[in-house]
Amino acid sequence: MIHYIKLMRPHQWIKNLAVLAGPVFAQEFDRDSLIMVVVVFAAFCLVSSASYGINDLMDRESDALHPKKRFRPLASGAISGIRAILWSGFLLAAGMALSVYTLPPATAIIVFAYFLMILAYSLSLKRRIILDIIIIAVGFVMRATAGAGAIEAFISPWLIVCTFTLCMFMGFGKRRCEIAQFKTAEEAGEHRKVLLRYTPELLNNLISVSAGITIMTFLLYTMDHNTPTTFPKHHLIYTIPLVAYGVFRYSMLCASGSVQGPVEIVLRDRPFQATVLLWGLVAFAIMTEYRWADRDFANRILGGGLPKQNVSRYMPTPDR
Repeated sequence: MIHYIKLMRPHQWIKNLAVLAGPVFAQEFDRDSLIMVVVVFAAFCLVSSASYGINDLMDRESDALHPKKRFRPLASGAISGIRAILWSGFLLAAGMALSVYTLPPATAIIVFAYFLMILAYSLSLKRRIILDIIIIAVGFVMRATAGAGAIEAFISPWLIVCTFTLCMFMGFGKRRCEIAQFKTAEEAGEHRKVLLRYTPELLNNLISVSAGITIMTFLLYTMDHNTPTTFPKHHLIYTIPLVAYGVFRYSMLCASGSVQGPVEIVLRDRPFQATVLLWGLVAFAIMTEYRWADRDFANRILGGGLPKQNVSRYMPTPDR
């Protein structure tokens, strides 16, 4: 059974935490909302694991040439192709059943559309330079919108833009990590055909550009006064040193070739983890600022007033 669990790639489930973005910034922490978010997370874990099984089946020959991926269940021969298909079908059915019978119809449609998009990615789109990264970024946007949709919250344009730009940046970094693990372009191409068209120089430029766009998008979000929130969103601008450090450290690790990709950086790099944790704590303090901070102090030192108790929601629902 351990081989079937490995085929599901549970360590990749961390990506599905993107479903928390909408509820967190909407500050929806009641019992019903939390249950719905957990269900969305579980549905994406099942559906994404089904797609991993199909992808590994198609890539088992190239994975067998990779120094680390050759130990995957299909590449190593621990699981046959037929069993992998059956297991993936079971996971897909379980994920869709959970979505259809538990989640709002629109959210269930997003989950199914996500699977179809990832299936198209595995069949063809992953061989298309640049488009492959855009598809990955759109997948994260779909996770975030599904999380917001599950609690029937308004989906802010900033949720879409910020998620897309950040994940596009991380996607190009992942490709840079993959190229750095091989000595020649031919070896990289044997592992993933699209790497034949990517070069270290091109990826360095794409990472630089997308990093700048990511930071600029965050700045624009913090300075946008047209988005109603229950917290002084503009105070998030004081976290820009942490954002910049996290972005640039990620770029550095990708270029070094010492990591396989974003998941390994998030799970193993202590400085990056500390940066994310510290940013999360500061952001949480800002979101709850009106509960503990002195209003006059915030106005004088941080700039701008704290919101009143009865303010518009960041992601208002139609009945609010």
